Amino acid sequence: MEQFLAETKHLFGWLQTELFKVGETSITYGSIFRVVLILVVTYIFSRLLQNALRRIASYRKSMAQSSVYALTRITHYVVMVIGALIAVSSVGIDLTKFAIFASALGVGVGFGLQNLISNFTAGIMLLFEKTLKVGDFVELESGVTGEVKEINIRSTIVTTNDNIDIIVPNSEFVSGRVTNWTMRDTLRRIKIGFGVAYGTDKELVRKAVLEAAERVPHTLNDGSHRPPQVWLTEFGDSSLNFELVVWLKPEAVNRPSAVRAAFMWEIHTSLEEHGIEIPFPQRDLHIRSWNSDARVQTESLSKTQAKKSSTASKSKKRPENDAAEEL
Repeated sequence: MEQFLAETKHLFGWLQTELFKVGETSITYGSIFRVVLILVVTYIFSRLLQNALRRIASYRKSMAQSSVYALTRITHYVVMVIGALIAVSSVGIDLTKFAIFASALGVGVGFGLQNLISNFTAGIMLLFEKTLKVGDFVELESGVTGEVKEINIRSTIVTTNDNIDIIVPNSEFVSGRVTNWTMRDTLRRIKIGFGVAYGTDKELVRKAVLEAAERVPHTLNDGSHRPPQVWLTEFGDSSLNFELVVWLKPEAVNRPSAVRAAFMWEIHTSLEEHGIEIPFPQRDLHIRSWNSDARVQTESLSKTQAKKSSTASKSKKRPENDAAEEL
């Protein structure tokens, strides 16, 4: 037995080999292995604790997903910090000796790691606050638009509608202007602008555009909000400018570009079906002399083109709206 213990001690004797010293404490292979083992065990314990918290929250429907996410992230950071302190203490290093080092590090952080500390603080604020949570659809002041996938301690991952992951520093959410489309409610109203020629019957325009809104599957028609409306907003230089004001279904809020394209497509189709002219910038041209034969030929040509266009519009099939199927 003594021989076995001696051989075992000889076999693992290399773990006591001194690598360097921290003050009066010798750092060996064994101490490094012990630190790594404690950190690994701490990480596994943190994962198990997070899963337990999620399981408990799944049984309590009153807890919001954002609160659960913040709780699990903060728990992970606290457990890892405690594990790191225990790992350092297991080596034999007195933590009180880190006071001078910490003060010197604080000065260095103030000058060189200012952005990192700013993002770290902003990440803690986002986890505690209710202004931003995983699953929200946000629009940043920088132009980034997408769904929040992860809120980490330094940065937040935003996934755009083109499935592009953008890593945004947390400080941008705190110091900049953020538009949260789904913060309290998922129902939103949008305004689609369009113009028609002067002299067009306003009631006909309203009828055509409301028919277009009914054909778009994103339109909310459950009676909880006002139905689609058509507003006359401006007397433009070359057109009467209208707006289609419509409430969207919850699943359509996260696709603003596709939703706007779907409504524009149907509005254009409906205006064509009702023979409503969509104008373009016009200028008056005054001609002092005009040949009578040229006038007759021009009038004949314009009538022929008008007849062809009316025949084509009657026989033309309504085009399919690809943007309406985006969701």
